[in-house]
Amino acid sequence: MTPTTTGPAEAADEAPAADHVDVLIVGAGLSGIGAACHLQTGAPTLSYAIVEARGSSGGTWDLFRFPGVRSDSDMFTLGYVFRPWTKTNAIADGGEILRYVRDTAAEYGVDEHITYHTKVVRAEWSTADARWTVTVENTGSGARGTRTCGFLYLCSGYYRYDEGFTPTWPGRDDFTGVVVHPQHWPDGLEVTGKRVVVIGSGATAVTLVPALAATAAHVTMLQRSPSFVMSLPGRDPIAALLRKVLPERRAAAAVRWKNIRIATAVYTMARRYPRRMRAMLRKAAIKRLPAGYDVDIHFKPTYEPWDQRLCLVPDGDLFEAINSGRADVMTDHIEAFTRSGLRLRSGATLDADIIVTATGLNLHPLGGIDLRVDGETMRISERVVYKGMMLDGVPNLAFALGYTNASWTLKVDLVAAYVTRLLSAMRRNNEAMVTPRLPADPMDTSPFIDMTSGYFERSRDSLPLQGDRTPWRLRQHYVKDSALFGDPTGDPELEFQSLASHH
Repeated sequence: MTPTTTGPAEAADEAPAADHVDVLIVGAGLSGIGAACHLQTGAPTLSYAIVEARGSSGGTWDLFRFPGVRSDSDMFTLGYVFRPWTKTNAIADGGEILRYVRDTAAEYGVDEHITYHTKVVRAEWSTADARWTVTVENTGSGARGTRTCGFLYLCSGYYRYDEGFTPTWPGRDDFTGVVVHPQHWPDGLEVTGKRVVVIGSGATAVTLVPALAATAAHVTMLQRSPSFVMSLPGRDPIAALLRKVLPERRAAAAVRWKNIRIATAVYTMARRYPRRMRAMLRKAAIKRLPAGYDVDIHFKPTYEPWDQRLCLVPDGDLFEAINSGRADVMTDHIEAFTRSGLRLRSGATLDADIIVTATGLNLHPLGGIDLRVDGETMRISERVVYKGMMLDGVPNLAFALGYTNASWTLKVDLVAAYVTRLLSAMRRNNEAMVTPRLPADPMDTSPFIDMTSGYFERSRDSLPLQGDRTPWRLRQHYVKDSALFGDPTGDPELEFQSLASHH
């Protein structure tokens, strides 16, 4: 029986199929599509299927429909290594990225392997059978079924798609205007001529403000505390130049490496010399803001650069919106919602027709799946992550989580290529199981993601751990990490078991 397959936005209503594949990929977003392409080209003898809980592919880039949605890193590194981004814009809007992901899926034929409306609720590993039995639920009918696979590859991202994070505010129901969370932007919401307040100071807020300011009467970005904001050119002049003198693929590879090096250098400098980085970002903001603007109240965070993700704004569009008078920033705390807007701790009031709660995501590590190994429930928060992609003591399972300090795809591409090599080697060597094993000597552990952003802080208890040394800790440095993802068969931390021991 073959998996039910539908187009990128069609529904599959029948109960999930109960067939066996070598690899089951969970999630048909940027990571899942990339993983399937790597498998298809690097391990063509392996069978695979993709299950997707939503009714369409594209993940984040299909879900987020808010005004101005765009990449938060450059497209030359956010694009796949095997299918380079060939347009001239370094920052792309959400629709362009969605087309790119879907075009990649179609070009490689992986769109034919996707079953939609199929949510994974449980995965149970049996050592005796060397396979996962995966319980799936049709999101429309609620019908449950099972799929089995030799290897489970989780590419479902790290946050909940069905709900964003919204704090509880007093008087929320008194407000007579519209309240909207960016994760669920309603079709046809009219902002022209309206007074808009965007609550938040992260990547989503700094994206929304200039986009809304283009037509709204006025937009206020209301933040409890500032974030670091860095302007990046929307187009890459060096990319355009290289394209004139080099063949397409070589030009793309050169631009990709240039941008990897620059991003790595910026991150390294920020961690080594935070005061210098602070001064540079402050100076750049002053240059783009109106004369006399209080930059230290609105653009001077209490944390160090890269303790939280840097907010990138193409061509300084946020600063431009403030400069034009169409937008402003207020740094204050919300005391309560009122009928006409917000009352702030300082005593000030903000009138609004629309309030946007750009207050963050709810993390959902490994898709919230109930994982069991030989009947024992695996508590994710007690497991140590191997190479940023597998869990100690959990056989035949990998997951794709991108970088937090660089382009997401750089890391998931590394992982996908490694998983492909690992599975190919296992097939050649007649091996049925691979399990990361912790070292015998004691190892200190810390949370897997060591950033201080609110959504990570709120989810500390559900995140896995990382160790104090390689390969149980990644450097968050693409060039150094790349060296770790070589030949998987020589890794002493991996325990392999042959097919013979299962018959």
